[in-house]
Amino acid sequence: MKFKSLVSVAAIAVAATAVAGVAQARDQVQIAGSSTVLPYASIVAEAFGENTDFPTPVVESGGSGAGRKKLCEGVGENTIDIANSSSRISKSDIELCAKNGVTDIMEVRFGYDGIVFASDIKGNKFEFTPADWHSALAAQVLVDGKLVANPNKKWSDVRADLPAQDILAFIPGTKHGTREVFDEKVLHAGCKANGVEEALIAAANGDKAAAKGCMALRTDGVSIDIDGDYTETLARVAANQQGIGVFGLSFYQNNTDKLQVATMGGVLPSVETIAKGEYPVSRPLYFYVKKAHIGVIPGLKEYVEFFMSDDIAGPNGPLAQYGLVSDPELAATQKAVADEVVMGPLN
Repeated sequence: MKFKSLVSVAAIAVAATAVAGVAQARDQVQIAGSSTVLPYASIVAEAFGENTDFPTPVVESGGSGAGRKKLCEGVGENTIDIANSSSRISKSDIELCAKNGVTDIMEVRFGYDGIVFASDIKGNKFEFTPADWHSALAAQVLVDGKLVANPNKKWSDVRADLPAQDILAFIPGTKHGTREVFDEKVLHAGCKANGVEEALIAAANGDKAAAKGCMALRTDGVSIDIDGDYTETLARVAANQQGIGVFGLSFYQNNTDKLQVATMGGVLPSVETIAKGEYPVSRPLYFYVKKAHIGVIPGLKEYVEFFMSDDIAGPNGPLAQYGLVSDPELAATQKAVADEVVMGPLN
């Protein structure tokens, strides 16, 4: 495949802004969802518009959960074609889709990303574990074997060899797919490592549902949900250099002049450590396609195949330049897209 032009990494910020808009006619593919996937989809949409006879798709953000809900609103030109998602579609999403007549959904995994913990480039350096983050942000922690309201004020209260810096964390809001991964791979993992999960279940007379308390966060202003995209998180860190933000790897890699990244479990996040499975907080990235719109919305299947081509999603493509870890099973996904394979039941 030869391209007339490809969006450069330097033009990504422009692409993300230019692509989002309102379609004048329904000859454009319409996409909504994850702020993590937004820059990737924007790169592809711009290149697709430049290198095919189809209009540039409309790409909007709003969060993974919001995008999947929009996908499930129904079938027809007044509904979107694709939902971008940084977490896997849920059973409740699929049930909502089915209720509204969206029965055939194509799941497309296009690569991997990591969740990183970054602070002001001029500030203290950090080496974290999931247990540290749970001890810092959880509503309840163990002190002398008893569950108590979290008393920790500084990171050095969490672990003596961490900097004596006030705890202040800017984490993704609950509508973001990044938050789902943060909850599971950081908070829940840290809760188990700290023995808090076991204590919560014991306090509930063995009721394992009490483990949900692992995700309960303190409400004293130490943990702040960010409902916008990563640019808002970056602005918060810039305004308060004590703050530590939760970002996607690719966003951090494009802001290394402003941010420094912490290790997690002794591993520095990078394309290489994620590809090898060494970095503990990584996740697959998806988009979901409404199959009923293929053949109805011009360019829909062509966009999906363009996105998943070696030239775009492969290890030497522009998405990898932006920080995507290419999927080693890309060829299998390409075949599934060509065959329009739809999802079966979730495992």
